[in-house]
Formats: sequence, structure tokens, C-alpha cells
Amino acid sequence: MIRRLLSRRAPLVVRVVLVALISLGVMFRMVGPASASYAAIEGSGSTWAYGIVGQWVADVAAAGMQVTFTNNGSSQGRKDFANGVTDFGDSDIPYQGVDPTTGQADSSSRPYAYLPVVAGGTAFTYQIKVGGKLVKNLRLSGETLTKIFTNKITNWNDPEITKENGGKVFPSLPITPVVRSDGSGATAQFTLWMAKEYPSIWGPYNGGHVALTSLYPRSGRQVAANGDDGVMNTVKSAAGNGTIGYTEYSYPVNANYPVVYVENASGYYVQPTQYNVAVALTKAKINGCTTNGVCSPSGQSASTYLTQNLDDVYTFKDPRSYPVSSYSYMIIPTSSTDSRMTVAKRQTLADFLTYSLCTGQSKAGPFGYSPLPLNLVKAAFSQLEKLGPSADGGAVKGVNVKNPSDNLTSCDNPTFVKGNLSANHLAQIAPQPLACQKATATPCGDTTVAPGTPTGNGSQAPIAATTQSASGGGGGAAASAPHATNVDPATGEIAAGPDATGAVATTSGTTATANAVTLPANRSGDSKLFGAVSVIELAALIMVPGIYVAWRRRLKAGA
Repeated sequence: MIRRLLSRRAPLVVRVVLVALISLGVMFRMVGPASASYAAIEGSGSTWAYGIVGQWVADVAAAGMQVTFTNNGSSQGRKDFANGVTDFGDSDIPYQGVDPTTGQADSSSRPYAYLPVVAGGTAFTYQIKVGGKLVKNLRLSGETLTKIFTNKITNWNDPEITKENGGKVFPSLPITPVVRSDGSGATAQFTLWMAKEYPSIWGPYNGGHVALTSLYPRSGRQVAANGDDGVMNTVKSAAGNGTIGYTEYSYPVNANYPVVYVENASGYYVQPTQYNVAVALTKAKINGCTTNGVCSPSGQSASTYLTQNLDDVYTFKDPRSYPVSSYSYMIIPTSSTDSRMTVAKRQTLADFLTYSLCTGQSKAGPFGYSPLPLNLVKAAFSQLEKLGPSADGGAVKGVNVKNPSDNLTSCDNPTFVKGNLSANHLAQIAPQPLACQKATATPCGDTTVAPGTPTGNGSQAPIAATTQSASGGGGGAAASAPHATNVDPATGEIAAGPDATGAVATTSGTTATANAVTLPANRSGDSKLFGAVSVIELAALIMVPGIYVAWRRRLKAGA
């Protein structure tokens, strides 16, 4: 049929259109779509971060990036990368050298760099039922949590738990702590917090080691589950009454399950919302970086550069701060001669991570995480250059990575404030806790009502705005507390409401709007090429059938 349409007896317009389409087909085979510069890459690691990493993987597929990620735990992710099994890893803690508890080796001879990728809070999800109803406003101090996970408190009617919940006694129900069975960054972050804040309790339980461990030393009634999803499934199961486990906040959020209100250093019981984590991480220190965000590897080893120091996070006295806040790392190859990495793989990894650090961060909050603040994104971009322009052993040609300044200018991250990149937007608009969330106050609601839920006496009012700056400085007023007219019944946080346009008004009075951002994979000229193709294809679809029918009729009439 094509040969007949291309014959001299066919109308000129038919031949022109067909020749154009055939030529474009040849062009596609020669040039290919925008994704032709990409190659499939694979990584493994953190289940703590998987909730958002999995979403990013799905997002970039539309741009032609084929990324595979196996959520097998931080320890396995570090091991896979070190053994050259994967192109990148994800871990909630850096390589440890030797785990102080287990004695297992944990290092890599393969050159690498750490790259902060997403922040979040380690949450404590639980199942306690009173009269058949799930308790949703459990309050626990850090000391009580530590005693629970070291078998010093073993029943939910313990006097210490009763005292922290306004004198209300929970049922006589054995506590079953759910811990991780696999090497886990969540375990490491949790045990690091206990080692720093409650060494006299954690140390004796951990065999005399006042240190973190990736493998929880299980004993007593404790049960072990694989991965964050395994912990979550165990807690919410039909046999889960009396359980409590630790996991990234996204898992109970997605399961619509309650988490503990943890007492912070200011004496307020708070949850790991994106706002409370954002406030807490303003006190995080980054090894190798100054307080104004300038980072240099000078004097730092590869195993410590850009790793986190959370000591001041744990003790931050802002009423909104969630104490068990941290962030996860991507581990990327830095050698120009890395045996697994081709130019196409490097470009794929660079573009995938650029998307993750910018537009991808806008999805962090809804998924139960917190977007990275500027200082961490800036540090990440400086590391990203090691995939090409600044690779160890010499630049790798053909890898297009923007310099950090250019990346920051176009980065669509919800923590950034345009015109003032030193500000942390989420920390500025973070709502103050309710007055009833103070440790010395009567708890909000009853044993089955989340703090902040309106009661018969009306809504609880938020505390007055403090004079402590969320940016970590001494002076300056924090953002004013919003009116308590719209309270999230699930979290107890002051929630913003939709305005007439459907946009969500923030507590600072501004309107948060979504900004469309082009993926790094969309090269300049792509839109022109595909736009032209679309026009020609549309014209062909409309014109060719009619012209062909008319031409056939003319042939029959002349026969």
C-alpha cells in the first residue's frame, strides 16, 4: 500500500506527508527520544526512606529513566554498594567500620560519597485498645520509651505511663516491643538517640556498649520483623494489641495508624510531622560544613564527610521540635574508573537525584517525610558533581551536571524561600503545639481522642508564640501561632484550610502553590522536535484517509 501511495499516480500531498513521516521515523531511530542518553540503574537499601524513594522512581520513569530500587535495609544497601552489586545505595547511617555491638565489619573500598536525600522522624506506632477502641493520643517521654525497649517497663498500666498520660490508667496488658530483625538504619538512629540521651539505661542493656547498633539486641517479650513494613504489619495485625514498634513516620501515616506523642526537651509532646522535623533539623550539624552552609572535605575522611551530628537536635528546646529526627543518605560512586558506571548510567543517576532533591521534595510531606533544608540540598549538589565534572581521578566527559549555584536557583523545594535561600520556610510556618500538649497540662481529649480534637468545651488553644528562633539563633521571634479554628484530628496539628481558589493557605498567611518544574531529562530542543512530530502526525491522521479515499474514487471513475 505504501508503495502504491508513493507512486507518481498518487496526489502530491499524500506523497509529501508520507515521505515526511518516513523521514521522521528514520530520525527517531538515529537520534532516539530524550531518554536515549540514559541507561538502567539499580540501587538498594533503606526501608526507612523507601516510601518516598519508590515514588521518585515512579516519577522519573515518565522521563525515560529506568531506576530499580530494592528496599532491603540500610545495612544490606551499604553492603551491596561496597561489593559492586549496585550503582547506588541508600542508608540512614554512614559506614560504621565495625559495629560496636555485633563486631561485624561495615566498610567500603569502593570510592563513594554521601549525599543527603530525605529527612524524617522515627515514629513509635502502637496498638492499645480500650473498650474495643484504638487509643490515639498516647504520650511517652524519651526515658519511658527507652525503658520499654530495654524491658524495664513491661505493662501498659505501669505508673510511669499513667503519670505521663494525665493519671489515666491503661489496661493491664503486657507490652510487646517490635524491633527490626534485619540490619536497619531505623534501629541505628533509634539506638543512637538512646545512647546519647539515656546512656545509663541503654548501655547495660546493650552489653555495656553505649553506642548505636544496626542490629537490635532482642530479648524478653520483644518480637522481630523484617523491614519497616514488617514492623508496621506486626503492630496493626489482629494479634497486635499491646505492641509498640519503631518505624519511619510514613508507614503509620499510610496505614492510618496512631503514633506516640514524644516529649521533647521543651516539655511538649509532639509528633514527627514534616513541620516538627523541619524545626528539629535546624539544629543538625553536618561534618565538614560551617554554620553558614559552606562545606569542604578538607580534614575530613570519606567516611565522615557530610555525615550528620544530631546531638543538638535531641536537646532542642523549641516547643515544636521532634527529638528523633534525622535524614537518609544516598551513597554514590565517585571514581572516574568505577567498573559499573558508564556515562549513560552516570547521567541517569545525576538526573534522578537532581529531581529527588528538588521537585521530588515537594512530595515528602504528604508521604510522611520532611523536605531537606537548604544546607543539606546545597551539600548534596556539591557531591553530585562527583558523578562527572569532579569525579575522583579526573572529569568524566559527557556527563551533564549543573553546578550547585545553578541547581539551587532552579530548585523547586518547599523549604526554600525565593529571594532568601537562608530561610527555612517549613520551620517558619510550623504551628505551635496546643497548650494541652504540655507535659504539666491535662492531656487533650480522652484516651481515644487525638490531641487537638474539638471537644464539647470547644477547641483547645495553641500556646503563645515563643521568642526562640527556629533557625537556631538566639534572637528573633518565631512564627506566630495560628488561630485554633481548624485542627487536624489525626495529628493534633493546626491545619490550614483551602481558600476559594482551592489553594491551601499556610499559617503565615501566604498561599502555597505548586510550581511546574521541568525534569532534568528534558533537554532543550526536545519540545520543538516532539511538537513538530505531533503537528505532522495530526495532519497525517486528518488528511491522509480523506485524500486516499478521494484518490481511489478518482481512479475508479477513470477506469
